[in-house]
Amino acid sequence: MAMMNQDYLKDMPNWVKNGGDSDDVVISSRIRLARNLKGIPFPNYAHEQQLETVTQQVLQAARERSALGEFIPLKVEELTPNERMVLVEKHLCSPQFVENPHLRTLIVDQEQTVSIMVNEEDHLRVQTLLPAFSLDSALELSNQVDDFLEENLEFCFDEFRGYLTACPTNVGTGLRASVMLHLPGLTLVDQVKRVLSALAHIGINVRGFYGEGTEAYGDIYQISNQVTLGQSEEELTKNLQSICRQVIEQERNIREALLKESRTQLEDRVCRSFGILSQARLISSEETLKLLSDVKLGAELGIITQVDKNRVKELMFITRSSILQTIIGKELVPVERDYYRAMVIRQRLGAHGASGV
Repeated sequence: MAMMNQDYLKDMPNWVKNGGDSDDVVISSRIRLARNLKGIPFPNYAHEQQLETVTQQVLQAARERSALGEFIPLKVEELTPNERMVLVEKHLCSPQFVENPHLRTLIVDQEQTVSIMVNEEDHLRVQTLLPAFSLDSALELSNQVDDFLEENLEFCFDEFRGYLTACPTNVGTGLRASVMLHLPGLTLVDQVKRVLSALAHIGINVRGFYGEGTEAYGDIYQISNQVTLGQSEEELTKNLQSICRQVIEQERNIREALLKESRTQLEDRVCRSFGILSQARLISSEETLKLLSDVKLGAELGIITQVDKNRVKELMFITRSSILQTIIGKELVPVERDYYRAMVIRQRLGAHGASGV
């Protein structure tokens, strides 16, 4: 099993570094497929030998996938707690996956675009994560990985119900499509709850920064399909795309209205946030995301021109506690994290007075 390389930990995933379609509002697009091996109980009911069998079969199948790129297998229980959280903060696996690391393996490609959780709620959770609004590409890549794995593994599949999964809500396609949206405009005019609440009535889930049960820090929301049965993968994805397009347009309209009707107040807010980030010597993770949300909005609207919008997006992730500790190269107590976080932000924003890291 591969050891965790520190450079690999520090490298930002492809979806953080790059932009694309509608990247003024959309941060990333993800497709996740739930699959289980035929003849082996679901993970919550399987004994240790059966879980080990799942791991070995999936690893063997992944090795056969060399034509589509090199994968790194990571045995979760051999990683430090901080290394596990880096994987969560990069959205390569779920928080639940690392909570109980025994007999769990994460398989990740070099670009950190494709990841496979082995023995989470289901035997396999295949995930593809791409920058900006790129659900079609994420689905195409997921299907390539799924097809290749299925050539080497026999999945639980029922002719009428589709793919069988540990949770009934995933039965059918086993597909969750999700889009990570940055919605500071709707938040500023106190419309975000109204807009997102309406989505629940049409079969759409809205979650926070790190998925189910997490907060929407930095005005970032994850929107995904609830229904996985009765429609094809393409239909589910197209439906979510259509809904996201509507939310994106509402966010853009609000931004334009704010510029037109409240430009001075908006500039004041954005510039104050930039000023604090540029000069602070101690700053918490939560305050960082709140202020970076303002700065990203300012960069998108041309209010702030001295910082690239993709650099602001990167800062939203490299200032997370575990990634930050990896960059600094040591474990930090909370006040040290606040100190180094402020230092890294000043450096990346090009502010004067920053010390070297």
